[in-house]
This record gives sequence, structure tokens and C-alpha cells, in this order.
Amino acid sequence: MTKNTTTMTTTKNSAIVAAISIAAFGGPAAANAAATAPVTAATTADEIAELLDEPNSAEATPRSRAAAVWQSLNPDMSLILDIAAAYFTSDDPLMTGAHDPNVNGFNFRQLEMTLGAAVDPYFRMDAALVFSLFGVEIEEAYMTTLALPAGLQVRLGQFFTRLGRINSTHPHAWAFVSQPHMIGRYFGSEGNRGVGAEASILLPLPWYVELVASAINADGGATKKSFYGANDLGVHNLGDFQYTPAIKQFFALSDAWSLNVGLSGAFGPNGTGRDNRTDIYGGDLYLKFRPIDQAGSATVVALQSEWLTRWRQVPADLLRDYSSYTYLVWQFHKRWTTGVRYDYGSATKNDAGQIVADDLDPDWLGERHRGSANLTFLPSEFSRFRLQVERDIPTWRDSQDWAFMLDMEFSIGAHGAHAF
Repeated sequence: MTKNTTTMTTTKNSAIVAAISIAAFGGPAAANAAATAPVTAATTADEIAELLDEPNSAEATPRSRAAAVWQSLNPDMSLILDIAAAYFTSDDPLMTGAHDPNVNGFNFRQLEMTLGAAVDPYFRMDAALVFSLFGVEIEEAYMTTLALPAGLQVRLGQFFTRLGRINSTHPHAWAFVSQPHMIGRYFGSEGNRGVGAEASILLPLPWYVELVASAINADGGATKKSFYGANDLGVHNLGDFQYTPAIKQFFALSDAWSLNVGLSGAFGPNGTGRDNRTDIYGGDLYLKFRPIDQAGSATVVALQSEWLTRWRQVPADLLRDYSSYTYLVWQFHKRWTTGVRYDYGSATKNDAGQIVADDLDPDWLGERHRGSANLTFLPSEFSRFRLQVERDIPTWRDSQDWAFMLDMEFSIGAHGAHAF
């Protein structure tokens, strides 16, 4: 009887340890605990608290075990160093991303520090700090709920909006050295992010469907260029925020093929007047081929494309333009990847269909085409070397600009998996 009671207690305590560890977003403790005891709905916050308050005696080893688990909830931390060497044929290269190489010679793109851990069974906190040669920037810092019912999740803090695919990712997750120029054109050099709240929910459908909606402050010249931008007119009612709805769907087409399709938009006031609005509509597609039935194959082929169109009210007129990018990436060896990308940006036209100068980009008076090709070598999971060449054709310039880049990236510490 004593032996059975001890076994039941150990099993229960192992389940609680597993629950705490899994709440910490995985890791060795989660794997080990989950392997020895299943986590069920009976593993509640009250049971965790009861375990932590258990008397500390010679027989009461679960307390020390639980304390060790809570200690493991100290934030996972990583550092990612990104440096690039570049050469441009133009004295004024049109690089729109804050982390893009933009001068001849060596470019310190960034040193990114990420931290993240479960706060408790109900919340998780994550942050990304970016160090430049001359300052520190809080790129993201937010909490995420872990225990809301019905597949609902909420984020609060500073975060990238989930408009499209590439906007919400950091440079080390990009398939190319440079940011697609449509992001800088519509939102600013840092991408679309801000302080606010986001809610998402998984719908109970036969395929993966996620609905996302966020509301953030509309100010920020480097992050909300098409909205208030640097001309912050303040918040006086609910219409003075930037709203970003999105729907994201995933389809497993076969064992080897998968498809992501998304629709999203960004809507809010712009800096030309409180009653003037900006509407941005977007679509995105990600198609991936990975033949998992071929043992030992490292082949991965991925096609990604995004499109954005912007309608921006200005005094006595309505401006429209369109931008997109498409890339194809092929991993032909476990350490080698190559890819090509095409970026396009239309001219800005007014309501009468005439090409006009937009005060946000007064020099953008025609179409822009940019082609990129790269070759990437990964010595390991923690280092990467990428050689990239670009040809940029802004039709309002007489020249066709070339860029050559060698990007070098190194990471240490714990870093979570990237989104699919």
C-alpha cells in the first residue's frame, strides 16, 4: 500500500513538473518530464501551488524538485551578431530597411538579444533588444496568454503586427539579406510594429484557420509611415489607432507539399489630417516542398509571395499604389541554400490616374524593379554566410544600380524555432 501511494504521488508530481516545464516553452526538462508522466487537465494551478508549498522534510523531495523547475523558468537568452560587407555602384543606394547594408565597406547590421520565459502557468513574456553601434532599441517586448479557453490568445506590449509574412520576422529569419522594399515604403525602415494589443483564435475547422486582430498606436515615422508616422495627431477616439486584421490558413496538400495562404490589412488615420485615412490591403502565399519520404534528403524548395496595395487620403485627393515581392529558395544540401527574388513597386497615382509625387516618397515617380540572387552556407545551426547580388532599376533614375553583399551571422544561447 505504501509503495502504491508513493508511486501515485510520484506520478502526480511528475505530471506537474511536466506542466510547468512545457509552460516554459519546451526544453530538456519538458521532454524528460513529459516522457515519464502524462499531463492532464487535472494538473491545475492549485496543484502546482500545493506542490510548491509542501513541507520541506527528508521525505518531501518534490518541493526541491519543483523549486528546480521554477528556477529553470529563468529567461532563455540569445545573442545574434549580424555584420555585412557591401559594395554599391550608386552613391545613393535605395535601401529601405533599417538593417539593410547601405554603405560601401563593412556594415554593423545589428546585435540582437532575445529573452523569453513563462511568467507562470498563465502568461509568457518575450523581448527582443537590438544594439547598434550608437544605441539600444526595444524592438519587441510583450506578454502572451497561455491559458485562455477556446483557442484564444492575447498579446500585450510592443510587437510586430502579423500583417503578411515577412513583417513579423526578424532579419536572422529572412531568406535574403535585404528587406523587401515594400515594407520600408509603406511602414518605414523598422517594419510595422507598435504598442498595443492583439487577439488571435484558432477556429474549429477541418484545416488550420487562425484569425488575428490587433490595435496599436498609429505614430512612428520608422514603423507607421503611411499612418500618423512622425506627425502624431494623438488619440482622441477609437478611430485614432492602427487596426490590423488577418486570416491565416494552412493546408497539408500531401506528405511532401504544404501551403500557407493569408489575407491581411492595416487601417488607420494618416498624418495629413485627423479625418484622412489610410487603407492597406494585402495577400500572401507560402508553398513548401520537402520530400520527407526520401530518407536522408535535405531538399527543401519554398516559394513565397506577398502583395500590398495602399489607398491614402490626402487633402482633396486619393493616392493609390501597389508593391509586391516573390522569391524562390532551394536548399540543395543540408548546409547550402540558393534563392532568387523579384521586388516591384508601382508609381503613385491620384484619383484621376495621373502619376504624382507622394510627400512620403517624393522621388518615387515611376515603377521600381529589383532582382536579387543569393547563395547561403551554414557551417552549423549557429552561423551563416550569405553572398547576395542585387540589380535595382528605379525608372525615375537614369542609372541601374548594382549591389554586392556578404552577410555574416553568428548566434549563441537559446533561441526558439521560427514560425512556419
